[in-house]
Amino acid sequence: MASRKIKVRNIEIGGGAPVSVQTMANTDTRDVKKTLLEISRFEAAGCDIVRLAVPDETAARALYEIRRGTDMPLVADIHFDYKLALIAADAGMDKIRINPGNIGSRERVRAVVKSCAERGIPIRIGVNGGSLEKDILKKYGRVCAEAIVESALGHITMLEDEGFFDIAVSLKSSDVKTTIEAYRLMSRTRDYPLHLGVTEAGTYETGIIKSAVGIGSLLCDGIGDTIRVSLTDDPVQEVYAGKNILRAIGLLRDRPQLISCPTCGRCQIDMIPIAKAVSEAIKDINAPIKVAVMGCAVNGPGEAREADVGVAGGSGSAVLFKHGEIIRKIPESEILTELLKEIKAMV
Repeated sequence: MASRKIKVRNIEIGGGAPVSVQTMANTDTRDVKKTLLEISRFEAAGCDIVRLAVPDETAARALYEIRRGTDMPLVADIHFDYKLALIAADAGMDKIRINPGNIGSRERVRAVVKSCAERGIPIRIGVNGGSLEKDILKKYGRVCAEAIVESALGHITMLEDEGFFDIAVSLKSSDVKTTIEAYRLMSRTRDYPLHLGVTEAGTYETGIIKSAVGIGSLLCDGIGDTIRVSLTDDPVQEVYAGKNILRAIGLLRDRPQLISCPTCGRCQIDMIPIAKAVSEAIKDINAPIKVAVMGCAVNGPGEAREADVGVAGGSGSAVLFKHGEIIRKIPESEILTELLKEIKAMV
């Protein structure tokens, strides 16, 4: 089911728009200077949308100054106190993230909806497996996809009953399989744009793997409109990881793609250092070229021929390909130099 479109400042989400990458600042929002510096780091890394924690009124009041200090699309993360959402909306936040069920009475939900509707601010309903309602947990006996979706639908209904449909939805669990199942179920139930993520994914290495599996699986199914990789690390790494997930599945084509074989007993050149050196050399190139560094004659010529430029290894040498044609044979000692020379000429 194709999702409907919402707009977060200048970023479109859903409706066929490019998948956007988000992160969340880990600064104290009350410290305006540090928060703006953090936002500028995210912007430099290529982040599309930044979420800010709003734990109290002082943090909410700081949003006015933060808004004046950056043009980045900003999301206010609100829990429990509906008044903070009202302040955030008035301060010019571009999206409000709430759970309507934890901000109080229907009148309070109505007040937030009215404020957002008047300003054209979308609301993200964020449901996490770790904070499901007690009655839903009792009904299902555990955290599962069906429980997460039922919780989300209850919150969605609150907004729909107020005539508000400018909604995005997230359904996160720390369990990858549960996360995937929840998003798949929701995608068949409503057409609201989906914010993807595996919550509490862990530290850098494990978190990236879990996020790539969860987010990547859904995006390959055509599900998902904006993403956040949750890492116990510098949030800038979340931005890099998110963009790399999009690159890996072809949804973002802005950098070189390196194709290199894992090596085996057929390889007759010292390929690993060559591949590492090429990877390092092309990492800052802003051009969507495909580079192949292959070690033997089995898959090497085919992969190198399909790349924009590449080498296929032989006995102490390699054949250089460019746009599918053999250019020349290179001795092993010159493979790196010659390949980098061709890449430089190409970009």
